Amino acid sequence: MMLFLRRGLLALLLLISWGASAQKVGLVLSGGGAKGLAHVGVLKVLEKNGIPVDYIVGTSMGSVVGALYSAGYSPNEIEKIVLDPEFQYWVSGKQSAEKTFNYITADPNPSALHVGLAIDSSFRTRVTPNLVNDVNLNFVLAKMLAPAGAIADYDFNKLFVPFRCLAAEVFTRKQVIQKDGSISDAVRNSMAVPLAFRPIRNPDGRYLFDGGIYNNFPVDVMRAEFKPDIIIGVNVGDVAYKKYPYEKDDQLLLGSIVFLGASVADTLAVGPGGIFIQPDLEGYGSTDFARVRELIDLGIKASEAKLPQLQRRIPRRADTLELARRRLAFQERAPEPRFARVAVQGLADNQAGYVRRFFQRTGGSYTIDNIEEGYYRLAADDFFRNIYPRIRYDKTSQGYVFSLDARQNNNLSGEVGFALATRPVDNFYFGLEYRFLHNFLYQAAASVNIGSFYNAAKGSFRMNVPARYSYYLEPTIVYNQWNYQKTGGLLGRSVQSTQVRQQDLKAGLQVGVSPNYRSRVLLEGAWFTRQDEYSNVEQLNSTDNLDETDFTGYTGAVQFARNSLNRKQYATSGRRAVFTVRGVYGREEFQPGTTAYFKQEREVYRRWLQFRAFTEQFFPLPNKKQSWGYFAEIMLSSQPRFFNYRSSLAAAPIFAPLTDSRTLFLENYRSARYVAGGLRFTQNVLGKLEWRTEAYLHVRHQPLRQAGDQTAIRDSRFALDRPRLTASSGLIYQTVVGPLALHVEHYDDKAKNWGVFGHIGYLLYQSRALE
Repeated sequence: MMLFLRRGLLALLLLISWGASAQKVGLVLSGGGAKGLAHVGVLKVLEKNGIPVDYIVGTSMGSVVGALYSAGYSPNEIEKIVLDPEFQYWVSGKQSAEKTFNYITADPNPSALHVGLAIDSSFRTRVTPNLVNDVNLNFVLAKMLAPAGAIADYDFNKLFVPFRCLAAEVFTRKQVIQKDGSISDAVRNSMAVPLAFRPIRNPDGRYLFDGGIYNNFPVDVMRAEFKPDIIIGVNVGDVAYKKYPYEKDDQLLLGSIVFLGASVADTLAVGPGGIFIQPDLEGYGSTDFARVRELIDLGIKASEAKLPQLQRRIPRRADTLELARRRLAFQERAPEPRFARVAVQGLADNQAGYVRRFFQRTGGSYTIDNIEEGYYRLAADDFFRNIYPRIRYDKTSQGYVFSLDARQNNNLSGEVGFALATRPVDNFYFGLEYRFLHNFLYQAAASVNIGSFYNAAKGSFRMNVPARYSYYLEPTIVYNQWNYQKTGGLLGRSVQSTQVRQQDLKAGLQVGVSPNYRSRVLLEGAWFTRQDEYSNVEQLNSTDNLDETDFTGYTGAVQFARNSLNRKQYATSGRRAVFTVRGVYGREEFQPGTTAYFKQEREVYRRWLQFRAFTEQFFPLPNKKQSWGYFAEIMLSSQPRFFNYRSSLAAAPIFAPLTDSRTLFLENYRSARYVAGGLRFTQNVLGKLEWRTEAYLHVRHQPLRQAGDQTAIRDSRFALDRPRLTASSGLIYQTVVGPLALHVEHYDDKAKNWGVFGHIGYLLYQSRALE
């Protein structure tokens, strides 16, 4: 009898043990935008405590985290990925300084609004919506998930953890369960939130959207696809309330609107034996990607609170060491990251050839670095913003194939900008550009600036040639007109220094070469003409005519530029450096006015060389609330004296350290030779409001003085002017139309010592003919 009981008890224990070991666990991860980062914290707790995960189904942000885990990334590795500063570039669409490609990037202009218009061969038009730029995100997903796809032979059941993610097909109003093919495609489909991320066109021709539209908490899909014994459901989206929440409807309103188009979670869907985890995300929005650490911690807290329930209902345990061993074995099966070829879809043969030339081989194949550099070089021009990358392993060639869906985008675009200021330097900017892709990419552009102080126009035609060192050819014509007669302001104004009008016209050819991402070498040859009108006396009568100096000739220059600043104006991070060597040859013609000492016309030929270099860099502090920066500049020129002192000043290079420096004619800031340096400090005050302080010193070498006969006298060979201080302090608020700023300023010049200057919009100007 006892023997029978012992055998029965042993059989019962074996049955229980077998049942526990046979128990399969499914993990469901809901969508919720940035709040989905809490899923990372949940995974950390599950793995740390040996809670097994046999299947994963996710939607939207849940599909991103779930795909990474299913692809063999550990929770700690996923945490490291989302905590990396680069992650913010992926989700925001902003361009990383390391991926800025100045071969395409134009010089900053005052535009605040850019509108793209696509025109096809039948002249149908389509306005490009202003969505999050997905260039970074698409490549990162393809790169990170490509090895797992190759290992699993594009069957989601063969991933490290079998996986499903949901998308929505809006035209037929159906959900799509994605279970094979490209993992990155599946994830990208699942997170294509309408009006935020653009949908991608899939290989079958369909556009798919965020799976949360129809099923944001896909427990039913988990049951249908995998039939697990128990389900862990993690919801970071909305839940359905049994009755109207009168006491807290105001607090819940905004978050509910964000998910209004998505289905809400049924808290009972996991079943009586399942575990429902709902992190407390009150106060967090779907776009709070900057709060990564907080969201992960909330996921940890919520899952730790359910840990006793998890351990009780899931007696089976996953050995963490064995799990790490299996994960490593899975990852080691990935093919070598060698790319056999680059394929282009969506373009004609000659156009596809243009795209392929952006990708340069290393030896007989492409490396991942070759692929990445070519991709970002191509994507730098928003003509190709609709490119979508795919990485798929080809067994025949024993290498990956990098495919680009490179449909054209924005072949016609317009830009608008304006600046309004406390002094009469208001300006309006309009730009238009048309691009045409054949064997090369051709661009025709025109722009105008209109204002009482500054007027300008520019026209150009550019041919882009991709190669190992990509280059472009660009004939350009530029016109500038500056009128200083009304820009002195209220505090400190010299009449003589405002009686100046300048204009120049330059037509020439530029050749730009890009040796690497952020650098550009520019070669220029041009014809130019300049006209300067000015007064030679302090007091003017209404009947006086200004003197005029015309200077016409030829110029050639070599310039090296590097730019990774985060803003066009009032930058707080990044670096910019420009080095220019220029030669000038031309004819000076002097036409005296009523204020001239010499009454006869004169003409002489002049030539000179000049070298200008400046660099600026910003260092954001770890708290991201403060930023320090420095500025340094040197100008060395053999430019001779012109016929008189005022014409010599008008033709001299300008030191312009502050935003409004170019709107003032300051004698002490114009010199053929000077050195300058300064410091900048920015403190975040509240939200987008910043306090910015800048201070500079500059010293002129052999500064000019005016003689009794109005000619210019240069000081002795080794003469140095005293150091001159320029400073500014004020508040800046970043608006959608540009910076809103108010400063107190100091210039070390008799024309203007102290002033208060405010503006909204970008105060940016084209370079003068000989800059």
